[in-house]
Amino acid sequence: MNNRVYFGDNLPVLRSFPDAFVNLIYIDPPFNTGHTQTRTRIRTISSAQGDRTGFKGKRYETIRLSRNGYQDHFDDYLAFLEPRLREAYRVLKPDGSLYFHIDYREVHYCKVLLDEIFGRDSFINEIIWAYDYGARTQKRWPPKHDNILWYAKDPAHYTFNYDAIDRIPYMAPGLVGKEKAARGKLPTDTWWHTIVPTNSHEKTGYPTQKPLGIIQRIITASSDPGDLVLDFFAGSGTVGEACIKLNRNFVLIDDNPQALQVMRQRLQGDPSIEWLEGTDVQGSSHAS
Repeated sequence: MNNRVYFGDNLPVLRSFPDAFVNLIYIDPPFNTGHTQTRTRIRTISSAQGDRTGFKGKRYETIRLSRNGYQDHFDDYLAFLEPRLREAYRVLKPDGSLYFHIDYREVHYCKVLLDEIFGRDSFINEIIWAYDYGARTQKRWPPKHDNILWYAKDPAHYTFNYDAIDRIPYMAPGLVGKEKAARGKLPTDTWWHTIVPTNSHEKTGYPTQKPLGIIQRIITASSDPGDLVLDFFAGSGTVGEACIKLNRNFVLIDDNPQALQVMRQRLQGDPSIEWLEGTDVQGSSHAS
């Protein structure tokens, strides 16, 4: 089951998996914003008749390379999530963890559902990923964070690699001494991290792509080299790239053809990956 990418509805694929075989699950499901999520990739070239003005008044022409998107609306969001989260609980190993990435609109309802499935004692952390980018409303405090809920299947026995986690600078290094300042500090449950920059080599053009830095921190902390990581809302394949970099194995699932196209381009350098249709697992169910 190592390094597989499934194209299809994640529920039947999840139901085909055996019990307790995944070490870590990270999912970033659609946020139920009620809108169509889109992202357009562009390139600019120098042109006297261009539609953009750059440094010292130089003109540039915009060329649209691609446009990706999907509908982000559910009549009953929790009814959509619940069977998938129950399968997530089933396929997790006894010492496994789930990281559930969502935003402020749905996080409170999702936490109640996850408490029911995993148990309230299995809730370990709510991580706030804070960023500073995009438009700012003048009608309320601008929302500039996502929520990541961390649940351990067994709250008394789970992986947390404290010493392997990347350190961050102290805000007041002069107060802690040179040795501590040089080492940095462990991140708290509030993570300040930029979104994927527009001009970054990391950028794929997928509408809801998450930064490698966020995913790598989660995978480093809550799995070991050689472990199996599952993402059944795989999107642009960030979990796959992070696993390759960190010597983990992965299973990715998505039913958006544009997501699969992005993942093929992003992960094509790894010959170990199996690319499978979701229909390959129909009729083989381990559902409880």
